[in-house]
Amino acid sequence: MLCAAPFCGKAQELNARITVNGDKIATANKQIFTTLQNSLTEFVNNRKWTDATFAVNEKIDCTMTIIVNELDETNFKSEIQIQARRPVYNSSYTTTLLNFRDQQLDFEYTEGEPLDYNSNTLTSNLTATIVFYVYVILGLDFDSFAPKGGTTYIQQAQQIVNMAQSEMSWTGWKAFDSNQNRHAVATALQDNASDAFREMWYTYHRKGLDEMAANPDRGRTTIIGALPALQEVKKARPTSVLLQMFADAKLDEIIAIYSKATTQERQEGYKMLFEIYPAQSTRLEELQKPVR
Repeated sequence: MLCAAPFCGKAQELNARITVNGDKIATANKQIFTTLQNSLTEFVNNRKWTDATFAVNEKIDCTMTIIVNELDETNFKSEIQIQARRPVYNSSYTTTLLNFRDQQLDFEYTEGEPLDYNSNTLTSNLTATIVFYVYVILGLDFDSFAPKGGTTYIQQAQQIVNMAQSEMSWTGWKAFDSNQNRHAVATALQDNASDAFREMWYTYHRKGLDEMAANPDRGRTTIIGALPALQEVKKARPTSVLLQMFADAKLDEIIAIYSKATTQERQEGYKMLFEIYPAQSTRLEELQKPVR
């Protein structure tokens, strides 16, 4: 996606590393976790998720770590941590797109059973959840290259949420169960308050980070100028999951970007970010230190 055309080669979109951690489970059959891990890795990496083409060096690096907390025969109670990164233009740096913890992943799995996904019919909470996050990752990635460029994939994530509503035993999909679940993520990426966020997301990456190799000052200034969009989200949706998603993916990066800013920019940045993220005061204190 760093080429003149949307992409410049042909390859699957994701380079996924999937781990199934069963350390908490006392079972004689530890192989089931390895089997599931291998099956999920093949399921994600060997499938074409978009109509676009990616060069090999443009594939989105992502990790999914499933931590199994309880196992009763074929019933898994677990959580999943999802991380995704994309390359920054003309540099060896990669930037985090997503760093999200989902604590509601319960599913049934029998060792060796094939993993499949049909966009018209959901048959497994596990594959539905994995595909949901694949589309969220793609949505965030495409949004970072073009204004609202990921709309198609965000809509596909929403479609999975809609279909999962009829599965009463599936966790993580219901409205109002949590403001941090899959329903909340899909809704937040599409409601009116997300317009400012998604425009900021594009500006931050394509006009900011991707410009920093050629002109660090211009790239930094562009990023700093885009961040007030977070205040708009906070005002419109104070509990929006987008705010937490952004902090978990970007806050350390932003602090590093501000390290080269003027004293006034740093002070203004601290004030703005502290209003949005008061619980992150310790991390944000770095912005109040004198410029080195």
